[in-house]
Amino acid sequence: MAGNDKFASIYRNLGCLTPDSWYEQATGNLPVLLIDHANCEKKAAGTALSLMYRYVDKPVLLPVLSRLAREELRHFEQVHKVMLELCIDYRHITPSRYARELKSLVSEREPDRLVDILLIAAIVEARSCERFIGLSSKLPSKIGLFYKNLAASEARHFETYLNLAETYSVGGLKERLSNILEVERTLVLLPDTEFRFHSGPLEKSNS
Repeated sequence: MAGNDKFASIYRNLGCLTPDSWYEQATGNLPVLLIDHANCEKKAAGTALSLMYRYVDKPVLLPVLSRLAREELRHFEQVHKVMLELCIDYRHITPSRYARELKSLVSEREPDRLVDILLIAAIVEARSCERFIGLSSKLPSKIGLFYKNLAASEARHFETYLNLAETYSVGGLKERLSNILEVERTLVLLPDTEFRFHSGPLEKSNS
């Protein structure tokens, strides 16, 4: 699947592939996977909305993020519908280290702050796309098809955020993007203590 031209830019812009062990653990943690995925869709919508509130002086940004926020909320509704069909209760779970560690990389200075947020959002969308593709062939057929259909949206969101980062960047993105990707790679590969949609593979004692 990594050779699929449709998603070539996703694989080209990630520092690593998700370990096979994470996918193996996903099949045994379907309720948590779906709950955290629903949370991720809400957070993605929230990120787009918060940027709209903070950067009201960016006319290019506003309509793009408005459309993206609506789409993320539709995805949340779709995930929630799957959960209801599977009789999975929506409950509070702790967030993963993934978003917290990436967020810590955001600069406090503008315009670097905006660019960092956009770059991190792009990488998160790319990782989500890669995992949707991987999950599509490993989960029960109906859920697998659901994830396969979501992958194209995530790839488009990745391109959207990356293009916005390029629009507002001063001095280019290469070095900053490389630094963020290296941290993201570490978070994906290192053993984690809790299974989540964006976690690393569980430590062996917890698997």
